[in-house]
Amino acid sequence: MDSVLLFVLGVVIILVGVALSIALHEIGHLVPAKLFGVKVTQYMIGFGRTLFSFRRGETEYGVKAIPLGGYISMIGMFPPGKDGGSGRNATTGFMQAMVQDARTSSAETVGEGEEGRTFYRLPVWKRVVIMFGGPFMNLLIAVVLFGVLLMGFGTAQNSLTVGSVSQCVATNTAATTKQTCSPSDPKAPAAAAGIKPRDTIVSIDGTKITSWAQSTAIIRQSADRPLTVVVRRDGKDVALTLTPTTTTVAKLDANGQVVKAADGSAETLKAGFAGIGSVPELVPQPITSVLPAVGAQTAAVVGVVIHLPQRMVDVWNAAFGSAPRDPNGPLSLVGVGRAAGELTALNGVPVVDKVYSMIGILASLNIALFVFNLIPLLPLDGGHIAGALWEGFRRSIAKLFKRRDPGPVDMAKLMPLTMAVVVVLGGMSLLLMYADIVKPVNLFG
Repeated sequence: MDSVLLFVLGVVIILVGVALSIALHEIGHLVPAKLFGVKVTQYMIGFGRTLFSFRRGETEYGVKAIPLGGYISMIGMFPPGKDGGSGRNATTGFMQAMVQDARTSSAETVGEGEEGRTFYRLPVWKRVVIMFGGPFMNLLIAVVLFGVLLMGFGTAQNSLTVGSVSQCVATNTAATTKQTCSPSDPKAPAAAAGIKPRDTIVSIDGTKITSWAQSTAIIRQSADRPLTVVVRRDGKDVALTLTPTTTTVAKLDANGQVVKAADGSAETLKAGFAGIGSVPELVPQPITSVLPAVGAQTAAVVGVVIHLPQRMVDVWNAAFGSAPRDPNGPLSLVGVGRAAGELTALNGVPVVDKVYSMIGILASLNIALFVFNLIPLLPLDGGHIAGALWEGFRRSIAKLFKRRDPGPVDMAKLMPLTMAVVVVLGGMSLLLMYADIVKPVNLFG
């Protein structure tokens, strides 16, 4: 019963986090719109039926039933047709009717004397600021959350505390340790020296040890040579004699990472081996580490978006076939909620680790919202930004060659494409939700 309640708690926490992210995203649009004098009639979180709302001034603020996004309604999103009208005169065909309906709906939001407060009349740079404000808020949220993770919690690094001590050395493979030992296996050097779990390495052969990588480097260079190792045990320093044995180990680069061969396998070499493992610990990072981490996560999400068609094919094959789900692939809100629930329900995991992971999920989600909303297609923010920039480019070219001002770009003409994008995004969302139910991604074991 407790695990079920914890699962529900995790889902609720992530839903609240998503709702707050969406709310702040829309505030990123709302604030500059009001500063620039655009009339905003609605600020809504969610879609569908309105659950509750209230009015402050000329704007209605509320929450709707389907928590899959949000929006603000600005008057005059689209300019009228070239003839200046907004009706359906002389239009034929479904596509043309769709375009004209968009113009008509936009014109109907503009009251008498409000033409100067329409969105489409704003200078290009102001429209870009308004539409970029939403994704920028998600980026800002991600920066703050990554700052909490890296500076408040830290990144996992090997401490100087011994976490495991191998009892023997494998003799028949390239591996350095074995889970079980046979009488023919030689005793591991650390076990023979008397090193125990929870010992903290102080020095090796008189050299003060400041990092686990430093101790590993000394041991690897000291095969078959006795080393005096001082460890702190129960508050006292204990001197032990450790003689690393020669064995095959993975080759490490300057950063302590395993070097991979061309075929993806780990490169190996002969080196000294002791048979000890470190206890990982979270080490707080400087503020300079935050933006690079945000940049790396952003690049990873961009990669997912670029390869989204193939990723969705993989999701389809996993949902309706035997292919496994890619843990680094896209997830729906159902998948994110399920992962959060599984995280909070895990047994034996410290609360601080769960909080750390939950913050990481929300930070990554905001990066995803930032990148996805900048895709240059309507109805996404990036589509409006692209339209404004194209208008600015056209006007600059006209001014350069002393031609007549071409006027605002008629974004209403893109409504058929917008409808196609909505259908595609809706289909992708349904597929992801189905896959996250029938074959969820296992992120925690």
